[in-house]
Amino acid sequence: MISTNALPRRPRWRSLALLALILAPLLWPLERLAEHYYRNELLSQNRQTLDLYVANLLGTLHRYEVLPQILGDLPGLRATLANPQDQHAQAQANLLLMNTARQTGAEVIYLMAPNGDTLAASNWDKRDSFVGRNFAFRPYFSNAMAGNLGRFFGLGTTSAKRGYFFAAAVRDGDAVIGVLVVKVDLDLTETLWGKTPEQLLVTDHNGVVILTSNPNWRFRATRPLSEEEKQAIVAIQPYPTRDPRPLQLDETGWLTQTQQIDETGWSVNILAPKVLVSRPVRTVVAIGGAALLVLMLLLGLMMQRRRHYLDRINFEAKARRELEVRVAERTCDLEGVNQRLRQEVLEREQAQQELFRAQDELVQAGKLSALGTMSASISHELNQPLAAIRSYAENAEVLLDHQRTEDARGNLKLISELTGRMASIIAHLRAFARRDRHAPESVALQPALDDALALLAKRRRAMEVELIRDLPAATLWVQAGETRLRQVLGNLLANALDALTEKGPPRKLWISAEYNAEGVNLFIRDNGPGFSKEALEHAREPFFTTKTRTQGLGLGLAICDTLMRALGGELLFANHPEGGALLTLRMRTGASGVNLQPSEDLSA
Repeated sequence: MISTNALPRRPRWRSLALLALILAPLLWPLERLAEHYYRNELLSQNRQTLDLYVANLLGTLHRYEVLPQILGDLPGLRATLANPQDQHAQAQANLLLMNTARQTGAEVIYLMAPNGDTLAASNWDKRDSFVGRNFAFRPYFSNAMAGNLGRFFGLGTTSAKRGYFFAAAVRDGDAVIGVLVVKVDLDLTETLWGKTPEQLLVTDHNGVVILTSNPNWRFRATRPLSEEEKQAIVAIQPYPTRDPRPLQLDETGWLTQTQQIDETGWSVNILAPKVLVSRPVRTVVAIGGAALLVLMLLLGLMMQRRRHYLDRINFEAKARRELEVRVAERTCDLEGVNQRLRQEVLEREQAQQELFRAQDELVQAGKLSALGTMSASISHELNQPLAAIRSYAENAEVLLDHQRTEDARGNLKLISELTGRMASIIAHLRAFARRDRHAPESVALQPALDDALALLAKRRRAMEVELIRDLPAATLWVQAGETRLRQVLGNLLANALDALTEKGPPRKLWISAEYNAEGVNLFIRDNGPGFSKEALEHAREPFFTTKTRTQGLGLGLAICDTLMRALGGELLFANHPEGGALLTLRMRTGASGVNLQPSEDLSA
């Protein structure tokens, strides 16, 4: 009988637990390193954001800085200063200032007499008109009367709106005969910050918050005010309160960066919550802990396999020794049979090892195939947004060279939207790869079509393609997914332009739609060469393409067909009787109005 002590034993998990406790302190330097990295990344990003905001703020102020000095030389304003009682001259001055304010974008422009009375203003026809009011207590008036450029930020005593004031003296020779003031609205620079975890904080020389992305912080004091500063606040009334309440901030919970603006005496601060650093640090530590756990498990499995292997060898060795004792008296023929039996056992073990290696290679091949398919899909779907981003970026560079910052900002906003769409496409493809399903939602067809045409507008104009649209004036609502529908339309329109490259002018593209009993049909037709017989048979197959290797992967129509079927629709390919390709999208009718279901961009 074989002893039971030869059976495999359990692995020593206590040793593994002790080893895990020894290696656990390695997570502390990992946490320190991750915290240092993410902190520096956040500071660098916020520094760039802070520089951009300060540059935008200074650009807004510099645009109006010289305006009071220029307008002070206008004859219509000087006539009012020369004869304040002339009603006709005052009316002309009011109209002149109102037109100038509209053209320059200034909040208010007004003319003051040497005693501080307002003689004319751009808001003369408003309920909060400045005409007849005296602002001699404002510091910008006294600075302008002294011959300097007056600067002041404060809350309007009449309009109760914040603004930055520029004031310049109107001279007649060496004598100051009046003061011209321009008030600039800075609310737009505050709203540009948007809803982000970081908070914007602009404080004046008193340490009082004047601009902020958090309305609850506005006109709060970041430091204690002296008695002289409180008296100055009461005298010039820059804030809606005479005693600003202190701003209680937990400095340990924020990463603060500050930049000074010497021209205005302001401090621009950007406050980032430390949770933006601690959250990814916790993720890194969790991943490190998980990796340590996996390492322990792998080490335990290796120890277990080694122990099983050694036990099996000992078991077989003991069995062979007992067998040799039994067959010692047998003949040489039985010994030959025993040798052949041992050889068969070794060959079987080798065959099992070959089987394990073949299974591992098959799994790896499947992973590489899935990775290749996903990479090809992402490369194909991101080509169009990337081309549009490059076009908008080039336009933005030209607009910046021409000082057209507003138009350049619009291009940057479009680039931001396109990057969001690229992220949505990637998320959608990832969800598609794991076979997620999203319930169709009601989507407006015309805006999605306009969006897809906007991405290809530059290319269409460069190819001189004439666009002929025949769409109903009323909005067409279909059952689809917003991202998936735009993806399908973008691919189909891009394929139509690809087909038109093979044809000389004139190039035309027709887009039309119609209602029927089954839903909505969208027709996309071009006057290109059309589909070949082979293309009509294999158009829905992945990686089938009539283009060169550098022009396409053959995934566009396959993805579109798959997406349409997932949405309960249908994509049909045909050639038009008058020539060219004809694509038909059959979609179910959606409920009109705003979709109340969560967008698939978020769910993906």
